[in-house]
Amino acid sequence: MKHNILQESDLKDTKRRRAVLHVLENSESPMAADKIYSQVIKSVPMSVSTTYRILAALSEKGILLKSPNQDGKTYYQINNHQHTHYLTCTLCNDMIVIDDCPLDALEAVLNEATGYIITGHHLEFTGICPKCAGKNHG
Repeated sequence: MKHNILQESDLKDTKRRRAVLHVLENSESPMAADKIYSQVIKSVPMSVSTTYRILAALSEKGILLKSPNQDGKTYYQINNHQHTHYLTCTLCNDMIVIDDCPLDALEAVLNEATGYIITGHHLEFTGICPKCAGKNHG
């Protein structure tokens, strides 16, 4: 991530904002605010409410992507402008990246059939991960 992304987005460059970005940059999957807070607090003192305000500001400026999950939490990730889908375990909420987009062909068909210029889509797969399936069926 560019070091000046905060200034480019007209946000003040603070130690707390950089700490939140650092945690998300080093995460392999989207993170809920409580997990982000528990990581950030190890290096930078701040309150939970400050964490939520930072996440809201970074999301509003398009630096972060946020997506609500069926577990009732909102998950955040760096907006690297790459198209990504996830498979989420409904028991432990573990997420893995789906490498290929299964909707690319459907987008082309819909574009042709409707004349719409498709600008994006959201898709979430849910299931039970192998670790949790072993616990429940073992």
